[in-house]
Amino acid sequence: MDLKRFLQEQGMKLMSDPRIGKLLQDERVMKTMMQAFQLKGKVQESFDQRVESIAKMFNLATKSEMRELKRALRKMEGELEKAKKNAAG
Repeated sequence: MDLKRFLQEQGMKLMSDPRIGKLLQDERVMKTMMQAFQLKGKVQESFDQRVESIAKMFNLATKSEMRELKRALRKMEGELEKAKKNAAG
């Protein structure tokens, strides 16, 4: 069993415990959980920005540039297919 599935199963077991349900209703716990989720988002955003700046420093393609390139390629492939059909028919 992989780690992700194991953790999900353990989380589901915990969520079914009435003591955990009661704990999650506590406003302080909810506030702390929300802050933790926000912190995760901020850390991820900061990490992504640093990776992008390092990629640019070494003249490497960034994730967003690759995404744009793939989108443009799909568009050109569609236009090529359309042109082939028009030329054939």
